Amino acid sequence: MSGYPFSAVVGHDDLRLALLLNSVHPGIGGVLVRGEKGTAKSTIVRALAALLPEASVVAGCRFSCDPERPDPHCPDGPHTDFDDDTRPARLVELPVGATEDRLIGSLDLERALTEGVRAYQPGLLAAAHRGVLYVDEVNLLHDHLVDLLLDAAAMGRAHVEREGVSVSHAASFLLVGTMNPEEGELRPQLLDRFGLTVEVRASRDVPTRTEVIRRRLAFEADPAGFAERWSSSDSELATRIVAARKALPEVSLPDSELRRIAAVCAAFDVDGMRADLVLARTAVAHAAWRGAERVEESDVEVAARLALPHRRRRDPFDEPGIEQDQLDQALKDAAEDAEPDPDPGPDGPGGGAPEPGEGPSGPSQGPQNAEAPPSPSGGQGPATPDPAFRARQLEIAGVGEGAPGRRSRSRAGSGRALRASTSQGSGIHLVGTLTAAAPYQRDRGRTGAGLIVRSADVRKAVREGRESNLVLFLVDASGSMAARKRMSAVTGAVVSLLRDAYQRRDKVGLVTFRGSSAELALPPTSSVEAAVARLRDLRTGGRTPLADGLLRARKTLAVERLRDPRRRALLVVVTDGRATVAVSRDAVGDAMRAAAMIAAEGTASVVVDCESGPVRLGLAGKLTAALGGTGLRLEELSADSVAGVVRAARAA
Repeated sequence: MSGYPFSAVVGHDDLRLALLLNSVHPGIGGVLVRGEKGTAKSTIVRALAALLPEASVVAGCRFSCDPERPDPHCPDGPHTDFDDDTRPARLVELPVGATEDRLIGSLDLERALTEGVRAYQPGLLAAAHRGVLYVDEVNLLHDHLVDLLLDAAAMGRAHVEREGVSVSHAASFLLVGTMNPEEGELRPQLLDRFGLTVEVRASRDVPTRTEVIRRRLAFEADPAGFAERWSSSDSELATRIVAARKALPEVSLPDSELRRIAAVCAAFDVDGMRADLVLARTAVAHAAWRGAERVEESDVEVAARLALPHRRRRDPFDEPGIEQDQLDQALKDAAEDAEPDPDPGPDGPGGGAPEPGEGPSGPSQGPQNAEAPPSPSGGQGPATPDPAFRARQLEIAGVGEGAPGRRSRSRAGSGRALRASTSQGSGIHLVGTLTAAAPYQRDRGRTGAGLIVRSADVRKAVREGRESNLVLFLVDASGSMAARKRMSAVTGAVVSLLRDAYQRRDKVGLVTFRGSSAELALPPTSSVEAAVARLRDLRTGGRTPLADGLLRARKTLAVERLRDPRRRALLVVVTDGRATVAVSRDAVGDAMRAAAMIAAEGTASVVVDCESGPVRLGLAGKLTAALGGTGLRLEELSADSVAGVVRAARAA
């Protein structure tokens, strides 16, 4: 079946351009495609591979060495006397559940056991060399795997040091990652490693949407005929890619444009020098794509539009992106630096006026002197959160088997190998297998150098890593908590806990209670940014339905337990413990009974006591006891305030 043609894609001009520029210059560092579901992200990436020129390779080389410039360190080399061959450019897809072995390769276990040699079995990085490596849902991939593939994309080589194998091989590929931000963000440190980023959304223009449907239906009705109608357009793009690649080394980057690039990056206050280098490479590639011999201002503008949006994220909860007027102003300000003999004014370059994008960013800042409007129910508006801090680690006791993350201990397919087992674990425990087989070699008639291994000898590796959890926040927004200064401290603390959950790759939910009932403000999600947005809009005031809040949290946890039974839950209750709305007649007693129901289901919990003032009732402590959880004072949440680590629901 023919694939969907690249030229037939409607719209998404920036995405198509970013992919084509990386095809011209793989050193740009790849493309991260952010967008909602159903926006043809995967379709465009797969269509791109068909445009790339065929690769001439050394026949029989598993690492696709170029016959004109064979890799001197190729594990299949040295290549001195060889035949060459051609093959289409490969599109290699990395599944979300891939292991480190599958990505970078590992010891060839079969040859090690039968021949007694340390042979290397290549992974997906080797297969993607001189092609495209496509990672769908890259934000759901384990962080250490993202680090590995980004390192290889940046250096053009993969290095393997494991299980007695020491190998380095070429791994130059066009890296494309796609993600839906609703399912969680990449950490800013990883975002910066992608060369370019593009935000894609479905068009709201009716004629455009109509044309998308028309072309898709035509493709489904006759894939071969549809592809034929667009073949000439795709052929033109393929020819242009080849021409731009050949012209790339001859494109000059004048000092004036180099200064413009540096000035734009400085104006947006990006970290490090990676942005400057990516802008330079992208501008050169764009000039080659235009058929120009030197980089001009228009090339720098395109490069900045594609390379800077994700690098402006200073905090995990900052929104990525650049407004066009901000970019225009930055380029205008940079024009002076681009002059051959810059003559800065009395304030120096950039002096006086604020830089583009300057102002409050992230959840820890907000309008400083604006009074929040009252809510219709008589409660107060949202209070400005106090600055966030580094929160102490809240950890669930025991060992789980949930999704990869960084919070609690877990037995999983990756992590530190604890022991060998005949039944439990994943993957082969090499030492354990060889140890089990070694005593029987004489009885099995071994004559050569290799070991004779039977199926009964195979041992699995029981590994322990870290898992992510479901962290459900239950936040008291009632009148007893609603003093402006106090609520600012509470919301600042919750933001700190949310940042910690983000960094540990947790799934989070938010239940609030005030007035007469509780509300599921945010159903459990991997998008921690959504939780922060809801917290910013949190209304306060009214009575305190603590029991209803606990019951709503219990119901939410029960539903999530059915949806994702392997993900362990941690309930974080932020309250002063007061209760003024009863389910029966006794508000406090109702709350304690609801807490006991949660404790009986084995849910780990932490109660953050927000009570203040000279007279304290100690109700949060009673709630902690009823939940069977761990209690903390609000001021104890900072990792710097008290030494040690808090472990929720620690066994007695």
